[in-house]
Amino acid sequence: MKKIIFLAITLLSTLNVCAQREEGTFTIQPKVGLNISNGSTSSDNLTRVSPRLGLAAGVEAEYQVSRILSLSAGALYSMQGIKGKTTIISLATASKTEFDEVIKLDYITVPIMANFYVTKGLAVKFGVQPAFLVHNGYKVSSSQKGDSGKLTDIGYELNTFDFSIPVGISGEYSNVVLDARYNIGVTKITKNYGGRNSIFQFTLGYKFEL
Repeated sequence: MKKIIFLAITLLSTLNVCAQREEGTFTIQPKVGLNISNGSTSSDNLTRVSPRLGLAAGVEAEYQVSRILSLSAGALYSMQGIKGKTTIISLATASKTEFDEVIKLDYITVPIMANFYVTKGLAVKFGVQPAFLVHNGYKVSSSQKGDSGKLTDIGYELNTFDFSIPVGISGEYSNVVLDARYNIGVTKITKNYGGRNSIFQFTLGYKFEL
């Protein structure tokens, strides 16, 4: 994960040749990208947790308050969740069976960001992000047993509202924007077992000036 962050910062730092936007400029930015979701869980069932990859897509609007500060707000469809493995040992047969578990959590996220342009085209950003759960599913499978599993709705166990603190960096060149963020989960994913969303998000967008 550290290599991914380092690579993102290196790429973004090479895009700082874009002319700075004038005060009062308003832009719309469609964007699409990748989530690397590593939501935490307090459940003892998932013995090994690994990242889940998902789509992030939507649009953001940005207003240039001054030469160095802009404010933005958006709406994105964000595919998140948790992957893990559970090992069950049978004392009767002295056998061990591994199960793969996936919790799929799809949200509509609303990032509200303050963007500070430290140099031309390069911004550091932070803000708040409410999110609303629109789709969920839980699946358990075992290759040892030849069972591919079935997706089950677990909405009754989940909180439908999520809140996180996004921090990140973006680079812009010829209206093309590469954005890297880390969303720090604040609220619990489930009603009874806790856990919080933890998301690395990388998106590519294009700004249209209005």
